[in-house]
Amino acid sequence: MWSIDELNIDLNRLRDIFTYDPQAPMIFSSGIFLWLFAAFIVVYLLLQRRATARLLFVTLFSYYFYYKSSGSYFFLLALVTVTDFFLARLMDRTITPWRRKAWVVVSLLINLGLLFYFKYTNFLCDFFASLTGGTFTAMDIFLPVGISFFTFQSLSYTIDVYRKEIKPLTNLLDYAFYVSFFPQLVAGPIVRAKDFIPQIRRPLFVSNEMFGRGIFLIVSGLFKKAIISDYISINFVERIFDNPTLYSGVENLMGVYGYALQIYCDFSGYSDMAIGIALLLGFHFNINFDSPYKSASITEFWRRWHISLSSWLRDYLYISLGGNRKGKIRQYANLIITMFLGGLWHGASWNFVFWGMLHGVALALHKFWMSIIGHKKGEHSHGIRRFFGILITFHFVCFCWIFFRNADFSTSIDMLKQIFTTFRPQLFPQLLTGYWEVFALMGLGYFLHFVPDSWEHACTKTVIRLPLLGKAVLMIVMVYLVIQMKSSEIQPFIYFQF
Repeated sequence: MWSIDELNIDLNRLRDIFTYDPQAPMIFSSGIFLWLFAAFIVVYLLLQRRATARLLFVTLFSYYFYYKSSGSYFFLLALVTVTDFFLARLMDRTITPWRRKAWVVVSLLINLGLLFYFKYTNFLCDFFASLTGGTFTAMDIFLPVGISFFTFQSLSYTIDVYRKEIKPLTNLLDYAFYVSFFPQLVAGPIVRAKDFIPQIRRPLFVSNEMFGRGIFLIVSGLFKKAIISDYISINFVERIFDNPTLYSGVENLMGVYGYALQIYCDFSGYSDMAIGIALLLGFHFNINFDSPYKSASITEFWRRWHISLSSWLRDYLYISLGGNRKGKIRQYANLIITMFLGGLWHGASWNFVFWGMLHGVALALHKFWMSIIGHKKGEHSHGIRRFFGILITFHFVCFCWIFFRNADFSTSIDMLKQIFTTFRPQLFPQLLTGYWEVFALMGLGYFLHFVPDSWEHACTKTVIRLPLLGKAVLMIVMVYLVIQMKSSEIQPFIYFQF
């Protein structure tokens, strides 16, 4: 029999597991989520024929998921949900144009006000202090996880209602379900109301194809996020970016290539898992990453990279600024402004602003060049021209990643100096030998990225055709690898014993 003291210890440990830990926020690749999701699925299936109860259960689980990610700041999610739900209803009942505009402005002020306070207060105050010659001590403001995503998602709903592109929901639970749906809550993709809301009250149905594709996306997402991205980050990329002057130019260049793969695998891996989990629950999300490093131009890159964000910026910012409707000069300015704000969306720091400006200027220059050579919209390059287009675009994107990754410009300049002045290619064999596990994963990651789309489709079909036991074994093996990776931290995954 257990003693009372032993029981108390167990209860305390259990409490620690299920309460918010700021040092270990819950994400899809964490062990606690995998266990919680297994229990969640059981209840979800039991409620499959009770739509309202199922929606309420998922909404409560989503709020708990957000609590495990950001603590008590889940009340912000509730605030945005309730205010935008009623503001959209008021807009729909209002005929007078200026009043409709007033309600959408209120929605903008609430959502952007929350975003600006939590994300940009210290940045803007420090900037104004530097302009006036004063000093500023940063305030202790916690940045809630995913606030950039759920505010943008809720804003898309109120703006679409204002534009009369959709009708507002009449049930607060449905809207709370849409905004808080946990697969996309903390890291996207940004799901549009017009795509998701029609699915909410549909009878729960998961076809064999949906289930198989969901398993494939979860497995591939876990592999990209928890194995490739995390491993090369801890074992190589972080070391190079933290002290670029300690390494030769060839090591710095490999670090940049490694970061390009790391950030892609991190973002797209999480998106793949979100899309896959949604499919298992009977919901469809649009694709969020489409092999972006295959792009032959910067314009094509932004059609393939973080598609839900780039399309949001296009539809709600670029077009609102005038898009391409007010002449070429205005179009180029709108592109630069949009990407400037897109860079700022990623983080409250000048390196993100500079990164966004680089992409904005590149987009404007590409549009200008296409107008000179008479390139038709939708026309794609082929052959050797496309090869060099991909090569140039990839290296421009990598160049921009240097400024995105480094918090200060001096470190970025140091890295570039090392690459262009102390390259030392003769060190590459030694580098390859010393970090062979990292380069093996990098090679595999880039190989999988650049293989023809037909290969991915074939793999997806293979997983779909697997019997249920085969899918379960595939999922268990990947989860085992991820758990082993987390527990052993920086040990090569190839050393694991089954």
